[in-house]
Amino acid sequence: MLWQALSSVRDLGRLETIASVLIRHGFGDLVRRMGLADALEKAGHALHWDDAQAYAHMPPPQRVRRALEDLGPTFVKLGQILSTRVDQFEPDWIAEFSQLQDHAPACAWPEVHAQLCEDLGAPPETAFAHFDPEPLAAGSIAQVHRARLADGTEVVVKVRRPGIVPLVEADLRWLARLAEMAEADSPELRAFRPREVVKQFARSLRRELDLSTEGRQSERIAANFTRYRDGDSPAPIEGVVPEPPIVIPRIHWPWTRERVCVQDFVQGLSGHDMAALTAAGLDRQRLARRGASAVLKMIVEDGLFHADPHAGNVFYLPGDRIAFIDFGMVGRLTPRRRDQLVRLLLGLVQRDAHTVADVMLDWAGEDPQDAVTDEDGLVGDLEAFVDQYHGLTLQQIKLPAMLSEMVGILRLHHLSLPPDLSLLFKAFVTLEGMGRELDPAFNMVDVALPLLKAAMRKRYAPKALLQRGWRAVDEALSLLGGLPQDLSRLIKAARRGRLEIHIDIANLTRVGHLLESAINRLVVGLVVAALIVGSSIVMTVQGGPTLWGLPLFGLLGFVAALLGSLWLLGSMARSNRRE
Repeated sequence: MLWQALSSVRDLGRLETIASVLIRHGFGDLVRRMGLADALEKAGHALHWDDAQAYAHMPPPQRVRRALEDLGPTFVKLGQILSTRVDQFEPDWIAEFSQLQDHAPACAWPEVHAQLCEDLGAPPETAFAHFDPEPLAAGSIAQVHRARLADGTEVVVKVRRPGIVPLVEADLRWLARLAEMAEADSPELRAFRPREVVKQFARSLRRELDLSTEGRQSERIAANFTRYRDGDSPAPIEGVVPEPPIVIPRIHWPWTRERVCVQDFVQGLSGHDMAALTAAGLDRQRLARRGASAVLKMIVEDGLFHADPHAGNVFYLPGDRIAFIDFGMVGRLTPRRRDQLVRLLLGLVQRDAHTVADVMLDWAGEDPQDAVTDEDGLVGDLEAFVDQYHGLTLQQIKLPAMLSEMVGILRLHHLSLPPDLSLLFKAFVTLEGMGRELDPAFNMVDVALPLLKAAMRKRYAPKALLQRGWRAVDEALSLLGGLPQDLSRLIKAARRGRLEIHIDIANLTRVGHLLESAINRLVVGLVVAALIVGSSIVMTVQGGPTLWGLPLFGLLGFVAALLGSLWLLGSMARSNRRE
């Protein structure tokens, strides 16, 4: 289509950068197989293949991680998303993807200043009582500056990188094209469902580019902690307002836009500096329990959780309080999903393999592209998995090990988790690692047990059972009520000859293109054969115009036949290269 051609021309410079980086990191064969080299060579862009083995000595996961870093913000974010797919990648790949950080060089101040003037309606020096042009930190999407409001409130100003949206959109267009080619031409990559991964990634990244969305997510989570008190909080004293154990920076909406987010400045100790925590007299065991309890509350009770609770997004405050920042990546769990998690843990504790299998099959079967080819084998593996936990209490279960085994079974059967659960599993593993760094004896199940027991009690409370019963009855009655109308429409459509059955066969479009190409070659071959036979007959007829002593029309027929033969040979060669 015309718009696709124009889009390709517009993104050609970015394509050259992508191909060059892939070649430099030893993925030249991938560039050829994807047809990127042919596209660039036709456009007159030269690729430097001499550096193709510069990183050949590195393991593939490390080379991929280095390539993603060099490709820039979009691909760094893609790697961070892939680090959550523990169900699709082996641990060595997950470990490399997890190393991708959001550190990047700061943008030039004149560009940032001009963008802030547009968004704030005034220069930052006048919009704020004080504004520091030197950034506190710079990431792939935005950078952060410190400022002060007119009332003396210390804030941070998060500014989206100027000009990043066109670059990201170009990358997303090429990723979509690459995913289509990978799914069509590579059975190995097809198992990872690249088109679906890119689609979900594009939705997530576009949401993260809008900093006002981050502000709204932050406020929703803060509202859930308004009256929160954990087991480590001291008893309330009458007339004294206690300091909240969990701090979420307040958003200042008068200055917050799509490209800028202003929030309270958090003065605390970084989660990276364990020695500073000890020197400040903070209770590291209490911090581990409190942080895990807060994140588990987000997951089990609220269904809206910080999906990236690593040490860089956590600050520790006096009084063993914890502040969470950067809510660009959040996870959401529906009540149904939280109910499934409770059922799964109940099945593990009660050694009910069928309950565990039902939950995991529900998870893995939500995507129509997933297919359980050996359901008996899957249930057998799950029964063996569940048997390991027979007789164990919840306190004895090592959650990260359990989750790793579960996703290993899914990988073995070529199944994958829904995106929300992949974020959940990643958050669990990250949280366990942070807890053990604070307290080597930390066990997250000890912290999770009270919340899980409360969730189990809530699930089987009379009120909850009654609500689920009424919901089921309402759905059944709604279905029965609409049945006569649906049958009437079906019968009327059949009478009018408008009854249609749609069958979706995977890769049918590609098969059609292959058949069309084969038919075109056959037609050209027949035309070439006819030209050769006809020209041979014309060459034997006397009279008519001649060229170099030969009949002109016969000679032109042979030339046309030669050109047609060359086209056929070229078409077959291109087809062989693609295969």
